[in-house]
Amino acid sequence: MREKDKPAEIPASGPRRGVSRRSVVIAGAAGLGVAGLAVGTATGAVPFSPALQRVLGVASSTPVTQLGSTRVERVYSAARGRQVDLVLILPSKKPPRGLPMSLMLHGLHGNARTAAPSGLMKQLASDVARKAVPAYGYVAVDGGDNYWHQVHPGDDPMAMLLEEVPQWLRARGFAGEDGLPFACSGVSMGGFGALLYGRRRVERRQPPQAVAAVSPALITSWPEMAKRHIFTGSTDWANLDPLRHLDALRDVPTALWCGTEDSFITGVRRYIAATHPAIGYTAKGRHSDTFFHSVVPSLVSFVGKHRPKGD
Repeated sequence: MREKDKPAEIPASGPRRGVSRRSVVIAGAAGLGVAGLAVGTATGAVPFSPALQRVLGVASSTPVTQLGSTRVERVYSAARGRQVDLVLILPSKKPPRGLPMSLMLHGLHGNARTAAPSGLMKQLASDVARKAVPAYGYVAVDGGDNYWHQVHPGDDPMAMLLEEVPQWLRARGFAGEDGLPFACSGVSMGGFGALLYGRRRVERRQPPQAVAAVSPALITSWPEMAKRHIFTGSTDWANLDPLRHLDALRDVPTALWCGTEDSFITGVRRYIAATHPAIGYTAKGRHSDTFFHSVVPSLVSFVGKHRPKGD
């Protein structure tokens, strides 16, 4: 069912550092968790009540140690001709072998370490621990400032995503036997990239289970896009622009979120109106982590619902 302009589903905006009652409760509980862990070290028992464990979103007797983990490695990308960061955002410190993974693509001037909106790991870990979503993780890589396509000879980030990321995941025991991400998520330029990646997967007859784009950089005019000096010309841009390929993901569950004060809102509204995605959410907010953070619960839920069954 399509979801559009439903502020009741997720907050339209909110301070990144959390001033809601829920944020205060969780922050307080986390503080108590740290204190409890210190006491446990001295006494040999960790004094967590079931109620506190529920607030933290875990069922372990040592919840503070279970709220997700991030792993960062340097790997060589032949497609990009350089070393890149490979970042794994996991729901626990010891995830199961073969854990399904979704790509998380960063925005302009970003990188793998900054790809995820704030709060993503904690939301993922909490939702998985309380079984709100099945277990899965995210993988991010350095893609450069090129809208996830080849701008310069010898530097092809899309080839890295399609060919190398599955090899890296499989070698580390993630994403099943083929190492193929089941979904793709992205923010800003990464949202543009997620829509493009989904199209490329469809063309290869390996469609993803879901595509999620937070405030995707959908620009509606060539003069405006030309300022970014990314594409060789309007034809190059048109060949890749998701707004020129609206049927590319017609059979792939897709979700978009964007603030109404975001400079990309016109393009996002056009995409939503034309494609009727599973989620087409717009609410008050700018192109900032404040808005990105506010939609993290919906993002994690949407991607989780499309994780392959049985994995």
